[in-house]
Amino acid sequence: MLITVKLMGGAKKSFSTDSVTLKESSMTLNELIDHLIQIKPKNTLEFDTKNLLIAVNGIDSSALQGYNTKLCDNDVVSIIPIIHGGTHSRIQFSIMHSDAEIFHMLNDKRFDIEFLKELRNKYPHVILQALHSQFILGVNHAKKILAISLYAKKNKTLLSKKIEIDILLRFAGTTQISHAIKIAGRKPNKDFFIIAIGKKSTLNKLYSELKPSLNSKQFSKSNHQYLKKQFKTYKKQTSVISSKNPLEDIIVERAALLF
Repeated sequence: MLITVKLMGGAKKSFSTDSVTLKESSMTLNELIDHLIQIKPKNTLEFDTKNLLIAVNGIDSSALQGYNTKLCDNDVVSIIPIIHGGTHSRIQFSIMHSDAEIFHMLNDKRFDIEFLKELRNKYPHVILQALHSQFILGVNHAKKILAISLYAKKNKTLLSKKIEIDILLRFAGTTQISHAIKIAGRKPNKDFFIIAIGKKSTLNKLYSELKPSLNSKQFSKSNHQYLKKQFKTYKKQTSVISSKNPLEDIIVERAALLF
């Protein structure tokens, strides 16, 4: 059985290569990760197995059987490190060579309907999208959804011509743009999130501009119950999933399966 492992971001530095080809009789993703740890060269960047997005033939492993997914002959496994950084006041992370940040914005009269458009004009090289403040469970949920969108962009499988729309659709769990805007888009006179992907230096400038209107207690309120209702997820569904965050896994799975 032939398996090709594509290594992205920091994983390339960990193994000093962008791909590894393995010949095995049978293997699960969990066994693959264990094997990679064993063959990792010494004196290279640490291989952080706790913060990975893994796709099998372009499908997020969370939409399959997670780390228990059984690999088949000629499967292509893509490993994408998700790196969290920054201080407690900023939510910053890196995915697929891209720096990203989430801003929790307080409601402000200055943020009219044209606010996001004006922000995009001012920062043309930054991917910007606004979201309903209750549509993100937490940082890990956001990381996983953004990684799916960035992976789709890389492989030219976006749900829309623009990655900003793809991000909104995947957070909303739908391919209908109008419905996504209705349920997951920014709401008038409400707090909201801004997701930004771009160069770190530009994100620093954006942060300086938005800082006076940022919510200092980001993710202080749980959105679990709201999103359970929104995604019509019931106890029976979550109870059969062997995971610390079953609701997150279900939502991410739906995002990954959109096409």
